[in-house]
Amino acid sequence: MRLDWLHISIPHQRVTGFSAGEPVCSYDVSTALHGAGETEGSGCTPRGHHRVRARIGEGLPVRSVFVGRRPTGEVWSLELAQRYPRRDWILTRILWLCGEERGFNRGGQRDSQRRYIYLHGTGDDQPTGQPLSHGCIRLGNDDMLALFDMTPAGCAVFIDETEADPVSRLLSQSSETLS
Repeated sequence: MRLDWLHISIPHQRVTGFSAGEPVCSYDVSTALHGAGETEGSGCTPRGHHRVRARIGEGLPVRSVFVGRRPTGEVWSLELAQRYPRRDWILTRILWLCGEERGFNRGGQRDSQRRYIYLHGTGDDQPTGQPLSHGCIRLGNDDMLALFDMTPAGCAVFIDETEADPVSRLLSQSSETLS
């Protein structure tokens, strides 16, 4: 299955994939510990309309370690994490985002791509479902692998802070249409 777009809900700490207007997958994520924001150096997760600029890591082992978007040849383990406790682990696969809204999340000091904002796997010792990242969107490695396999380059991504659960809203609208 190929996804048309992704919705990332900061309050719900979820990414939901849509195909043909229907939600087809949903995974817990971890967005930024410092909340939402677009400014470079803020450590915040940028909001708004984005696209997947690049897909990185196809064919590599699950838990492959990346530094500067390049695989190091390492595979994450608890022992490796204990040896390098200060690393911000970028694992398994990378979906690199670029902002689509000039002046908001694209260009100048508010550019998601130049901030290196990704969806990526995280260490097995790191929880998802709560904001803990440095700005990226972290997923469990198996979830990241599944999402990567369905997400093409160019896929639309929308990140927001809406309190209403958009998946429930879409599902109820689909039900009403069937009634």
